[in-house]
Amino acid sequence: MREQGDNISRGLLYTIDWKLVICFLVLVLVGWLNIYASIHSTDPESAIAWSARSGKQFVWILSALALAGLILFVINSRLWEVLSTPAYFGVLVLLVAVIFLGSEVKGSHSWFNLGPVSFQPAEVSKITTSLFLSMMMSRSGFKISNFRDFLTAALIIGIPMLIIVAESETGSALVYLGFIFVLYREGMTGWVLFFIGMVILLFVLTLTAGPLVSVIVLTVIVGGSFFLLMRPLRRKSVEARVVRLSTLAAAVAGLLLIFSTQFVFEHVLQDHQRKRIEVLLGMAEDPTGIGYNVRQSMIAIGSGGFFGKGYLNGTQTTYGFVPEQSTDFIFCTVGEEWGFLGCLAVIVLYALMIVWIVRDAEQSRESFTRIYGYCVASIIFMHLFINIGMTIGLMPVIGIPLPFLSYGGSSLWSFTTMLFIFIALNGREKKYF
Repeated sequence: MREQGDNISRGLLYTIDWKLVICFLVLVLVGWLNIYASIHSTDPESAIAWSARSGKQFVWILSALALAGLILFVINSRLWEVLSTPAYFGVLVLLVAVIFLGSEVKGSHSWFNLGPVSFQPAEVSKITTSLFLSMMMSRSGFKISNFRDFLTAALIIGIPMLIIVAESETGSALVYLGFIFVLYREGMTGWVLFFIGMVILLFVLTLTAGPLVSVIVLTVIVGGSFFLLMRPLRRKSVEARVVRLSTLAAAVAGLLLIFSTQFVFEHVLQDHQRKRIEVLLGMAEDPTGIGYNVRQSMIAIGSGGFFGKGYLNGTQTTYGFVPEQSTDFIFCTVGEEWGFLGCLAVIVLYALMIVWIVRDAEQSRESFTRIYGYCVASIIFMHLFINIGMTIGLMPVIGIPLPFLSYGGSSLWSFTTMLFIFIALNGREKKYF
């Protein structure tokens, strides 16, 4: 008879979170079907013909499944923590090298052409950054409230992010902001989130309403925060002095941001980035240029109605009105042919995946697994939020794939690797009971 507490090895049925695996398989299948729908009129080949994008994606799906099996059943999950440091710095080298040696694609120097396939180091860097950050933050004695430890975490995230910005790959760099959620979960003060929100608010207000309105808003918010923080404190206490200094610093930083916004917008951002922001914020109309993709995407999604036009029956999709419809704008294919119900189903699948990852991470006994799980959930959330926001006109067009759905081997392999590393780490903890 088995005694409670014995280390009894458990089978795969219990150690692997099959809900995540099934969710992954469904999303990949939905992606492949919609990739074929987006190209079937221009590429009337079989869905698995190599000459068509759907055929290439089919091969990449098979290879992604093999990769997932390798991670789950062959590679020792302990190896990921050991390799996190050399992998992180190795990918940093690739990120720098691609700026000088990579091919230029739509103004971005972020791709290596390797014969019939292309490789984007920025996709892999999300995995290596997650692993290295998890390793560093799970070390004994690490506290995010300690300035030195916070600076270490910020540099781990910030260095690859800045290099990716230098590649003009704005979308991938923006995803790195999702790591803020990881730091917040591990004890970072909520004031950092408040500060980031203020930066975005003041930047947008200055561009759309002018510096005077931004100064008024800054005064109200900083003044209100100062009043609320000072109420429970004695005026001559150390805490009160810290609040006064912090408030003064926030006011000065806010004013600097407001009066430097126009310079940054005109001289730091690239021309295509400025145009996308202008169209998004309603500062300029551009129905045939930068705003064309979004306009056609919104028409496609809106025309799908509640139930959709039916698979392979979407007119916007069939006649190719939406550029990049199999990659960055794959969601509008779902909207047109599968309707509101199809869009809702896809979003629910992503939401379930994120919730299950967070739940497994919270139940983890090892901090490395917990932190890495939050990294994976944050990255998937950021891709989901930015991509869908882009297709419905709430975010600028910055070229970012929808995880597991968008066409592309580099993206699919990266997300598959990222997810199944977590499934393997989580399964390791459930191996014994």
